[in-house]
Amino acid sequence: MKKAASRVVTVVIVLVILALALLIGLNVYSMLYPAEAASQGGAQRAQPVQGNTGGRPPGGAVAAPPGAPGNAGTRTVSTVRVTEVVTGTIENSVVINGDVLAASQVSIYPNVGGKLTQLRYRVGDWVERGQVVAAVDPSRPGEEYSESPVLSTISGTVLSAPLNQGETVSAATVVYVIGDLANLVVETFVPERFSNAARRGLGALVSLEALPGEIFPATVSELSPVLDPASRTLRIRLRFNSRDSRVRAGMFATVSLVTNTRRDVPVIPREAVINTYGSWIVFVVDDRNIARRRVITLGLENETLIEVLDGLELGDRVVSAGQNFLSDGDPVRIVD
Repeated sequence: MKKAASRVVTVVIVLVILALALLIGLNVYSMLYPAEAASQGGAQRAQPVQGNTGGRPPGGAVAAPPGAPGNAGTRTVSTVRVTEVVTGTIENSVVINGDVLAASQVSIYPNVGGKLTQLRYRVGDWVERGQVVAAVDPSRPGEEYSESPVLSTISGTVLSAPLNQGETVSAATVVYVIGDLANLVVETFVPERFSNAARRGLGALVSLEALPGEIFPATVSELSPVLDPASRTLRIRLRFNSRDSRVRAGMFATVSLVTNTRRDVPVIPREAVINTYGSWIVFVVDDRNIARRRVITLGLENETLIEVLDGLELGDRVVSAGQNFLSDGDPVRIVD
């Protein structure tokens, strides 16, 4: 009896060991090959849907493949902003640097050479035309002459007085520079490629480094008849449309000169246009809020607007924000 009981115990222990080994083997297999284990388990549990013949999902809706034509519901809805194509005025401009100067500015010279005996005015003083501003003694050793007065040829403010009393001058020496600060101009030089656009009466916008954020309208009042052969530029002067006491001669100016203007033409925001492989495209939203790709032809452009010559109609809704990740046929949601 004892031997029989011992054999039974031995058999039970062996069976337990075998069961544990099988469980351990299954766990190791599921860890090494999770996809195969899941598919085998799912295949055993999968049951056909009763009444759902033809491979259709419950409810009778046909599951079209993602991206199929006309299946907008399978695409991600993009959020965009749109702008209608309207008519407007667009201006093209060139930005150049210049200096603020007195409108009338002249250098005062003596009539004769000699010793500078008098300097009657300092920088910033106002003088009238015809006033004596200095005197020169033309006397030489053994010869005595009366002092020769130096007269101002214009009324204005003394801008420069480069000499000191007692210096020797000639008839070509500048004694004073006098200018009319009541009327200021901006002098600048237009590059040759834009020189044909420059003309009297042309509008411009002037900004000054000393007055950041402010814009001063101006108009071309004077231009040179010839280009400078060294710099290949055309010298022009602009007058401010209105006087401002804060603007002073000598200030550094940045001039935005209008070189071309087109009125009543279709325009869209510059940021709406995308360059793709050398073509300019935009996305237009139709009545079903579907984005449609359009190739367009550009005309005049500036910092904010672009003229459209072909490819769009007035009233078209052009995507102006959110278009960079759109494809033709994508559904969109329009926000303000």
